[in-house]
Amino acid sequence: MPSILRPCLVSFVLLSGLTGVLYPAAVTGVAQAAFPSKANGSLILQDGKLAGSSLLGQPFADSKYFWGRPSATGPFPYNAGSSSASNLGPSNPALVDAVKGRIAALRAADPGNDAPVPVDLVTTSASGLDPHVSPAAARYQIGRVAKARRLDEAKVRALVDSKVEGPELGLFGEPRVNVLALNRALDELR
Repeated sequence: MPSILRPCLVSFVLLSGLTGVLYPAAVTGVAQAAFPSKANGSLILQDGKLAGSSLLGQPFADSKYFWGRPSATGPFPYNAGSSSASNLGPSNPALVDAVKGRIAALRAADPGNDAPVPVDLVTTSASGLDPHVSPAAARYQIGRVAKARRLDEAKVRALVDSKVEGPELGLFGEPRVNVLALNRALDELR
């Protein structure tokens, strides 16, 4: 038994050191050297205070801001410690009711807007933390935001268009707008 125990313990210690200490330290070092912002959570500071992360959706309820995708995280929306989807299928009456309620809220917030509501403004993402909306979802909200801020719609539209991000590496994903970045740029408008 002792002849078997020693090699097992040595293997355990070596593999624990390699996979539990050396490998994570090497990956962390490479990430910090090559991508320091992303490795540290893509945090956004405003006036020396944490304003958010470009990787996580955040709640914006005021009419003067663009709204992101609804969040299904619990116990409160956009809870980064509880990333989750609603897991409601398209035939589930609870999803149908939730979508109808969200459409009604969007129509109530912007009564003159009779354009079709983009799907990403009424459905949650798989994580519940998606920081982006489609360009169509951002453009749908231009009238409400411009009116609430007493800005020319053309100026707000130009800002939205300037914040549209293309697919990753020109290949992966769809065009999108980061809601936090858009709202921060909106706050900087004079």
